[in-house]
This record gives sequence, C-alpha cells and structure tokens, in this order.
Amino acid sequence: MAEPEVPDAAFLPTLIDPLAQKLFKARTVIISGEINQVVAERAMTQLLALAAESDKQITVFINSQGGHVEAGDTIHDLIRFITPPVRMVGTGWVASAGALIFVSVPRKLRYCLPNTRFLLHQPAGGMGGTASDIAIEAREIVKMRERLNRIFARETGQTIDRIEDDTLRNFWLDAEQAKEYGLVGKIVSKQSELD
Repeated sequence: MAEPEVPDAAFLPTLIDPLAQKLFKARTVIISGEINQVVAERAMTQLLALAAESDKQITVFINSQGGHVEAGDTIHDLIRFITPPVRMVGTGWVASAGALIFVSVPRKLRYCLPNTRFLLHQPAGGMGGTASDIAIEAREIVKMRERLNRIFARETGQTIDRIEDDTLRNFWLDAEQAKEYGLVGKIVSKQSELD
C-alpha cells in the first residue's frame, strides 16, 4: 500500500489557511510591509507554486516602505523569470525596493489605486567597521545605485540623467505624477478596471 502524499512544508500555510487558499485560487499574491528575506521567500514560494499550477495571469498587490535591495531583486527577477504574466497593483505606498518590485512587469500591467504614493531614491548603506570595509561598501552602493538607475530608466522611459537627478534625494510621486513619469500604466479605482 502506497504512503499518502505529504505536501511540502512551504505549501502547508496555503493548505491550512482558508484565506490563503482563496488568494491562491484567485492567483493573487500580497506583498506588504518591509521587503526582507522572509517576505522574499514567501513571495517566491507563492509565485513558483502559482506558476507550477498554470500559465494563467497572476495579480500581485504591493504596499511596501521598501527594505533590503537584494530581497527586492529576488522578487523582481523571479516575477520576470516565471512563465505566467504578472500584473502589479500598487496601493498605499510603493517605496524604494518596493518600487523595484513594482517595475518588474511591463508598464501596461502596472496599476495603482488613486491614493498610492511612490518613492524613488538612491540606496543607503548601514555598514560600519574598518576604513577598508567602509570603502568596499561605498563602492558596492555606487554600483547598486547605477544598476537601479538603469532599471528605472528602462522601465519608465526616463533618461539615466533624469533618474540620477531625481533620486539624489527622496523623490515622491503621487499616482498621477507616477503615471506621467512612466512608473504606472493605469490608475484604477475598481477591480473591474483591471484589464
């Protein structure tokens, strides 16, 4: 007699939590709060599970103050990696590493609710230590800033120079400004307005 199949531990919350089950059936992922390794793992697990289930569109809702750039990179790259198309809906605020995740999809699939605010800025470091270590960290931050500027220029249609100038300090945009800037494809007030 064959042993019963035991689901992978990563899927247990989805199988146990009725709310998570409904979101899974609706092919919806929520990214909320600080972008860190825990959020990246949760988003990766959900996205890969949905991609394994079918090639139908996935909707990601994001409300984040940003956080760890590499955790944001992980989610950004995975969204671009999987086969199903992903549409992104920003709400509340979409800042820093959250904005990096937001632009992982084509502009026509980037939506936001009317009161969403966006924040772009250059990365900051929190390194201490020897002068040599601080110098290494500074070089890495400069490389990261240049890479992020290239991504935002490519995804918004703005020039690298414009992105560099705008992100020297915190650069806030409301929903309409973000649409004009090329971050957002469409501002929506109702779920029925999602294409």
